[in-house]
Amino acid sequence: MGFPLSQCCDSGYEMDEVQVYYDIKEAIRGKDIICTDSLPANAFNDFRNYQITKEVMDMANKNAVLNPCPPFYRGEEVSDDVIQSGYFIGYEFKKNLLVVQQAIMIWCMLYK
Repeated sequence: MGFPLSQCCDSGYEMDEVQVYYDIKEAIRGKDIICTDSLPANAFNDFRNYQITKEVMDMANKNAVLNPCPPFYRGEEVSDDVIQSGYFIGYEFKKNLLVVQQAIMIWCMLYK
C-alpha cells in the first residue's frame, strides 16, 4: 500500500514478510506512527522489554503519534507517561477505524 511496515517483538513472534526489530529503541527511530497490540497473559513476560514509554517515543520522528489498539493496559504494552503525553492520539481516532478498514479492503479489491 505504499508504506513500510515493521514489527518489534521477541523471537518466536515474527510475522512473515515484515521487517522485524528485536530492540525497541532501534524499532522506534525514524518512525511516524507507532501501534501496539494487547498482550495475552502468557506472552507478557516475553514482551517485558518492549513497553512503549515517553522516553522511547522521544526517539521517533518529530510529530510521531502513538496509536495503541484497545484495550491497552498502562504499565504493560504502554506506560502511563506516554498515554499522558502529546504522542497519544486519543480515542477520537478509533471512531474512524471502521471507515479506514473498509477503504483498505476496497483498495485491495480494486488495485491488487
